Amino acid sequence: MKYTFSISMAGFMVIAGSFWLFNQSSAPAPTVPVVPENTSNPEELGKVHWLRDLEAGRAEAQKSGKPILILFQEVPGCSNCTRYGNSTLSHPLIVEAIESYFVPVCIYNNKGGKDAEALKLFEEPAWNNPVVRIVRADYQDIVLRMPNFRSSFQLVNGMRRALDMSGKEVPVFLELLEAELAAREAGLQTATFSMYCFWTGEGAFGALPGVIETQPGFQDGKEVVKVWFDPAVTDKAALERQTQPKNFSLCTKNEGFRTDNEPKYYLAQTEYRYIPMTSLQACRANSLAGNRRSPDEVLSPRQLKMLQEIRNNPDKSRENMIGKPL
Repeated sequence: MKYTFSISMAGFMVIAGSFWLFNQSSAPAPTVPVVPENTSNPEELGKVHWLRDLEAGRAEAQKSGKPILILFQEVPGCSNCTRYGNSTLSHPLIVEAIESYFVPVCIYNNKGGKDAEALKLFEEPAWNNPVVRIVRADYQDIVLRMPNFRSSFQLVNGMRRALDMSGKEVPVFLELLEAELAAREAGLQTATFSMYCFWTGEGAFGALPGVIETQPGFQDGKEVVKVWFDPAVTDKAALERQTQPKNFSLCTKNEGFRTDNEPKYYLAQTEYRYIPMTSLQACRANSLAGNRRSPDEVLSPRQLKMLQEIRNNPDKSRENMIGKPL
């Protein structure tokens, strides 16, 4: 009987939360163009729309007040160059951040002419692995040179710091992406907690600092939530302590976990389920939805633009993106 009552209460919360999200008279999503995916680039450049002239980038930076983000890249390049283009420079949120908050300029490090002149100006080596620099319109570095082509975190961290040091507001989606990449590159730890209702559990854990990913399921006949967390930010004891009012219990083992087929249940009852998100974004959005708050605050402008298109065409068939890679 206790299990049935818990599910009923959770169902009531979902219905109430969904009604609130769909009926709030919130301001419309900002008018932000969805830039078409750049399919004309060589793979070394990813999906970013780059300028190919340093002086043109400088003129745009002076006009817009944005920092210049310069990619020094070998094209055609080695496997390190193509890997960086196909991973870091093709991540949708990284592409959006580069194009929205910076003036992107690419300098080929294996060509003559203006490329060679720019290379000499910044004292960058020719025929080198990818290097990123973020500079002011006077070409002075805002943050340290970023040569770690194996790390998406270094670029995102550099962009966040460059915006902060330039006195510009750092968008929430970029802060969340930085936190997730830092945690994943350093290595996540896991813990499993049992509870009366994993809908409630996933919503509670998804709001906690250091939690990167959650998954509801069953273990030893109990409803549980598996949590992936950043050990540099939190630990198992802290997670249990922070959820103590809800009487969640840390499981002594992680074996035998069976995944439930309805992850992020609160989020899944809303139109936000059609928006591709990172794991951390989905955790935060699910928690906000479960607490009858709008998930808009964790989304990027282009994700919000996508949401507006979904609302404008409610009858169009769409894929549930919860649990799908961004």
